[in-house]
Amino acid sequence: MLKYSDIKQNKDINTYITHADDTLAELGFTEHSFSHVGKVAEDAAYILSTLGYPEREVELVKIAAHMHDIGNLVNRIEHSQSGAIIAFRILDKMGMEADELAKVVIAIGNHDEGTGVPVNAIAAALIIADKCDVRRSRVRNRDVTNFDIHDRVNFSVTESRLFIDENKENITLSITIDTTYSPVMDYFEIFLERMLLCRRAAEKLGLRFRLVINEQQII
Repeated sequence: MLKYSDIKQNKDINTYITHADDTLAELGFTEHSFSHVGKVAEDAAYILSTLGYPEREVELVKIAAHMHDIGNLVNRIEHSQSGAIIAFRILDKMGMEADELAKVVIAIGNHDEGTGVPVNAIAAALIIADKCDVRRSRVRNRDVTNFDIHDRVNFSVTESRLFIDENKENITLSITIDTTYSPVMDYFEIFLERMLLCRRAAEKLGLRFRLVINEQQII
């Protein structure tokens, strides 16, 4: 039975992730390497474990999270679909059982806001964890004068926290934005579609999605 640790330590998988992130760096995107996939795995696992899902489901969402952006190796466009195909080939070759492989591939193939749908719990948790990873450390460009809107928004986030309340009714992304670098409106310009997908994903998990910016509830 494949474990998250097996996937995380696999040299071939990590080589593909590195090359995919190098490509995104050339295209001017924020960091999509091991810091990102590690945080997504941690947050997705937190979501499912907090809601009482089986340990194996938690393990599978971590595997999906580690591999979810591997499709950027091919092209940024439709990277969730190409990533699902790449993941299928790798995990099938590694001997993952068909039912579990299907769940991982479904989650990877549905994580992008362009075409993604939270069709199951693993996909829903992956969507939320991925779309809520907004933080200053993802910005590669440190020349503030050359920031694009993605740089400005991510760099402006000084604090970010994703949490489920004690009653397990709401999942909240609470962020603090330094408006010196980006007005709150810029966040919505690039993240609104992602936040709406998070709301649908939260509903799949029986939760309400809340977005709090600078202590003000926005969604």
